[in-house]
Amino acid sequence: MKGETFEYAIKKDVRNNPIVREVDRERHREMWRSLAVGSFLVAVLVFFVWRHNELLFSGYEIGDIQSARVEQEKLNEALRLEIETLKSLARLEIFAKRDLRMVVPAPEDHGVIERVVWDDSPSSSVLAQR
Repeated sequence: MKGETFEYAIKKDVRNNPIVREVDRERHREMWRSLAVGSFLVAVLVFFVWRHNELLFSGYEIGDIQSARVEQEKLNEALRLEIETLKSLARLEIFAKRDLRMVVPAPEDHGVIERVVWDDSPSSSVLAQR
């Protein structure tokens, strides 16, 4: 290092603090206008997508409800058929003879029951009142 000379660079500290830019009002207005238009378009797009999804989900629900309705109608028809089968006179006769041990009455087994009509009570009787 004997023969070498070093050059030192002297750095001058330059501060830009005193430089103030002027606010461009037209540019700010344009920025806010663009932001408002963009926000409006995004809101319209979100609303459109939301309504579209609601329509799709409603369609799926309608399909599910219709298939459940068809199943219930089939079940209803099967139950009506079972009720008619259980109500049939032939089945009831078999059930009465086999399980309840009933018999068909003979013509001489029937009798006539007369209805008894009570006469008016005598005037001297006491009736309970509530």
